[in-house]
Formats: sequence, C-alpha cells, structure tokens
Amino acid sequence: MTNEAPVYKVGILTVSDAGSKGERADTSGDTISEIVAREGFREVRRDIVPDEAEMISEVLSSWCDSGEMELVLTTGGTGLGPRDVTPEATRAVVELEVPGIAEALRVQTLAKTPLAMLSRSVAGVRSGCLIINLPGSPTGVRECLDVAVPAIPHALEMVKGRRGHPPH
Repeated sequence: MTNEAPVYKVGILTVSDAGSKGERADTSGDTISEIVAREGFREVRRDIVPDEAEMISEVLSSWCDSGEMELVLTTGGTGLGPRDVTPEATRAVVELEVPGIAEALRVQTLAKTPLAMLSRSVAGVRSGCLIINLPGSPTGVRECLDVAVPAIPHALEMVKGRRGHPPH
C-alpha cells in the first residue's frame, strides 16, 4: 500500500469569442495549464468555445458526464459584459452549487483589486466532477487559483465520497 497522493485529472475550458476564432492567444488557459502541472494535476482536455451559454453548458456536461476528469476549470465570461454567460451556463448544468469557493475567490482577491467584486464566478459539482469558473485574465487566474488550490484536493476527495471533514 502506498501513500502517494492521487493525480487529479483536469479539463480546461476557455470561454472567449476572439479566442475561439483564433484572434487572441489563450493566455489565461496557458496559465491554468502551467499551474495545474505545477500542482501535480494532469490536464486531460482543453478547448476554447465562444461566449455562447448553450455551447458552454454542452461542453461542461459532456466533460463531467464522461468520467474522464474530476475537475473542470473555466476561464472567461464571468464579468458584467453582455456576452459574459459562463456563470449562467455553469449553473444550468451543476447538480450541487458550492458557493464557498466563489465567495473565497472574490473575498481573497478583493485585497488585490477592487475589480474582484465584479466577478460572477460560480463553482459546483456535476457527475462527481468539480467545476470552478475563473476570470479571463492570466493575473486573475493566478490569484484565484492561489486561493482555491489548497482546498481542491480535499474537495475532490469529498465529491468522490472518499473523505469527510479533516481533523482540526
């Protein structure tokens, strides 16, 4: 028996009209990819879709329902713009919302920028897969993952039913 930590499989979904047309580099997706690798997680899927709620929901549902991954990190579409629909697309497919994750991201990053209060990111679980919406900038991604990464392994173990609350 080994005490090795599990390797969590991750999907990265970038939501960007310009990125989906090849008009802009996916720097926020690249940032997620770098952080995922650094943390010892394994990237198994990555895609870019336009800011279309139905498309976003379809990809999230498909990825989560496939059983191929335990975590999906989205980037983009979480602000106040008329095409920012990632939170709505995510809410449409999750079975269980996890508001504490999004609240923590906003609270902790608010200390760095007042713009954090404008984020509408959500997090939730579908088919045993945790989905977390992240901002659409590399800096926002980095700051939010600095907050979320320490809790992700425990969250994924809880989602899989392998662990309860840790001792204090």
